[in-house]
Amino acid sequence: MSMMGELTFFLGLQIQQSKKGTFIFQTKYTKELIQKFGMRNAKAIGTPVSPSTTLDKEDKGKLVDETKYRGMSGSLLYLIASRPDVIFSVCKYARFQSAPKE
Repeated sequence: MSMMGELTFFLGLQIQQSKKGTFIFQTKYTKELIQKFGMRNAKAIGTPVSPSTTLDKEDKGKLVDETKYRGMSGSLLYLIASRPDVIFSVCKYARFQSAPKE
């Protein structure tokens, strides 16, 4: 590529080049998010949310930290660069950034 060598990391994206093609992934970024937001003990699931799940504005629920919620949503929006399978879920949750409730 250049005198600097092969591209392996760019803007938080890990890049792996091989004869089969160029692959982009965000393993390091994902692990940092899990650490940052205290999700080490979270249960892994195959599908983050069912398409039939409905979310409504909750007026009576317990308020959550808006800054943390927006930080999580923004971080996840960046993650969809390499994870198109989570776009639906992330976008669905991102709609509730104004006065989020538990």
